[in-house]
Amino acid sequence: MASGTIFGQKLKSVSYQDGAQKLSGLVTSNAGKKLPGVLILPAWMGIDKEAKMAAEELEIAGYIAFIADIYGVGNNPTDYPSAGKIAGSYKQNFEAYQKRISLALEQLKKSGANPEKIAVIGYCFGGTGALEVARGKIPVVGVVSIHGGLGKDASRKNEMISTKMLVENGADDEGVTQDNYNALVAEMKEGKADWQIITYANSKHTFTNPESPDYNAVMAKRAWNHTMTFLKEILK
Repeated sequence: MASGTIFGQKLKSVSYQDGAQKLSGLVTSNAGKKLPGVLILPAWMGIDKEAKMAAEELEIAGYIAFIADIYGVGNNPTDYPSAGKIAGSYKQNFEAYQKRISLALEQLKKSGANPEKIAVIGYCFGGTGALEVARGKIPVVGVVSIHGGLGKDASRKNEMISTKMLVENGADDEGVTQDNYNALVAEMKEGKADWQIITYANSKHTFTNPESPDYNAVMAKRAWNHTMTFLKEILK
């Protein structure tokens, strides 16, 4: 993503619900224009600057973007330990995670996105969510997992995957083991998926986030270019 992005567009807050739990996402200012849509799943601290930057870049490229609220109003973590705890609970209860993603997708569609041309991108915890979209057969054209956790519980069976998949993985991400990597490759192969993994050299976990000490500007730009190329192909 271009580091010089100017926040010229305004993101609009959108209120929605999961039962009694209030949720508050953000949508780009081009909502209602009947364009392809991209759902953004934020990292484990919740909606952050990187997600907002991505939304604005996507708007410039001609997409309606919606940033999902996974945790719900009043539940945003205040530090890494609390983020790890709440994100971990959704990774374990993946069906609840898939439900929150599906609710956000409905909001993206209500914002004017063409329901036949929708993709999901996610960062970190959101990258895991992007994989859960494919695993859960949630009806989107493709997903992009950006330095996401690749593993799933070994008790879960591998199933057919119809969603196109792009996985962007840091070569030095300590959160991704070789076993995780191999298991995901096996899962995608067994699922007969249309998939690709791009591994970025000299890149630790949050290599795309300008506010992270792991930020690698060269590889972050390449990763964003790969994301945009993928979206252009699948949402044309």
